[in-house]
Amino acid sequence: MTRLGESVARASELLTQDLSSDKTVERLLEETGSRRYLDLTDLSPTEQAELIASRTVEILPGTEELAKRIEERRGAGRGLAIKLGIDPTAADVHLGHVVPMIILSRFQRMGHDVTLLIGDFTAKIGDPSGRTAERPPLTDEDIARNLAGYQDQVRPFFDFERVSLRQNSEWLAPFTFPELLGLLSQVPVSQLLQREDFRNRLAAGSGLTMSELLYPIAQALDSVALECDVELGGADQLLNLQMGRKLMELRGQRPQLVVTMPLIEGTDGTGAKMSKSKGNYVALSATADDVFGKIMSIPDRLMKPYLEAWTEWTDAEIAAAVARVGDRSLHPMDLKKVLAGEVVAALYGVEKAMAARAGFVAQFSKKSFTDVETPVVDAGEHGAESIATVLSKVLAFQPSASAARRVAKQNGLRLVIETEGGQESVVLPEAQAVRPLAEVVAETLAGTGAAPGSGTVYLKAGRKIAQVRGV
Repeated sequence: MTRLGESVARASELLTQDLSSDKTVERLLEETGSRRYLDLTDLSPTEQAELIASRTVEILPGTEELAKRIEERRGAGRGLAIKLGIDPTAADVHLGHVVPMIILSRFQRMGHDVTLLIGDFTAKIGDPSGRTAERPPLTDEDIARNLAGYQDQVRPFFDFERVSLRQNSEWLAPFTFPELLGLLSQVPVSQLLQREDFRNRLAAGSGLTMSELLYPIAQALDSVALECDVELGGADQLLNLQMGRKLMELRGQRPQLVVTMPLIEGTDGTGAKMSKSKGNYVALSATADDVFGKIMSIPDRLMKPYLEAWTEWTDAEIAAAVARVGDRSLHPMDLKKVLAGEVVAALYGVEKAMAARAGFVAQFSKKSFTDVETPVVDAGEHGAESIATVLSKVLAFQPSASAARRVAKQNGLRLVIETEGGQESVVLPEAQAVRPLAEVVAETLAGTGAAPGSGTVYLKAGRKIAQVRGV
């Protein structure tokens, strides 16, 4: 049995036990957390490829090809040449940024040669992936400032002592204009304009600069310079990564494999990608308590993708835990506390994760909403209005009724009934968001068996909550 297999056997036993128990959770966090440093060189080429594939959107040209190339390199006594490029666009890093670093760490622990490419040259162009407008280029000062704190923030997820750090200005700065023209003569403009974001911007009459068109070429030249076997990137980077395959082939090199990773949804449950501009992110620089609390605020449906993104759990372990929630042998809140503990443990260690867990329980789990000051909506006055209207116009929780419906679509809309026996949270589907508040409350109370007036009713949208009176 491999070292990973032995760890899975121990953790799988813990996952069948009481996950509301601090002792069990602490042992689980220690076991799964130790996998972040686990030597994976004893996995077969097929096992390595499948472990990588389990956390990616796709591998091109395929998982079988990845296994084949691993086996070839192993036979030659070396690992694959793996590349991940980063543009230092900001000084602060959030959890969405560490997803590729976790995959890169797995490659590293499998014995492959990992290069972290600092895009100091391309950062001055600005990667246009997924953007609706041109991104302002960065200066040398911007780049230096942003790079300064990057390694310290990401270090819990990646071993920088075992990585080759390169800057693409090494080969892009001396690239001559005649060389560029010769290269561009072999790349159809139609291929560069395949990008949906480019097409949308042109259709809307927005600007599109030549530097943006050249960005995929510059990124592809990185792969040529490093003679990559594999390049990692977000799913929105697919066309850029494929350009690397094309240019490598034009230069007589064996085209790299492309590994794309998911774009992580933000904590607010609206479906938007995690980003600082939307405020739906978890900063790596946040305190242990803040990280734990932020994870605990997510909709239940995000637990599975978050477990996949940020833990070293296997697919089978995640499926087993989610199945326990489905058959009600495990409360969703208990699994969410484990997830929050996993993230905090990765950043600060198991001891601080358990302390954050204890702090959360003391502050929230044993505290009713009655003890919290919340806005109030009168069902007598606003009961005939739809829930979406109440959330947007009466409570100003959402910018519009359509935004409120999106929250419901993402399972972020709930009624919470609080009685002396505790709390019961009922998820309201999207169809309920357009129905009158009073009707939905009455039907929900009847469905839970709670008599009118026997408890306090709260309307919850994402992390915002209001008491409903007059029901």
